[in-house]
Amino acid sequence: MKLTRRTAATAATLAALTLGGTLATTAPASAATTAGAYNGKCGEGYYVHDWTEIRDSARKTIGTVYVTYNRDTEQHCAVLVRTNPGTRMFMEVTLDTAPTSGKPERDYGSYSSYAGPVYLDASQSDAQCLEWSGTIDIYYDSVQGLCS
Repeated sequence: MKLTRRTAATAATLAALTLGGTLATTAPASAATTAGAYNGKCGEGYYVHDWTEIRDSARKTIGTVYVTYNRDTEQHCAVLVRTNPGTRMFMEVTLDTAPTSGKPERDYGSYSSYAGPVYLDASQSDAQCLEWSGTIDIYYDSVQGLCS
């Protein structure tokens, strides 16, 4: 009997560990889901390289800035996608180089679902990093990353 209980307990522990491992590995699946919301807005050949979530004052994600790259054209692209499209509101997406600013690319206006895309030619930039930002209504976030 003790062996059966121990085996059952071991099986339950392994199941819990497996479940825990599955949960731990859902980050990439979550990333794929997040990338899926991007839905190819930059065009064919662009893949999601990074993203930044825009959160409201309750820390709820209200949108995501997707930064994509196309190997063939050597262009980066950014687009800001609202989590719940609806009523038109102010939205802005920017894409720039760092540490020196070339010419920030931006799209802004009153949009119901997304702002952008904006494009930046990576082959003509001496900068070592990208900077991107997104604004939805009064909520804003920016990131400097993807440094070479």
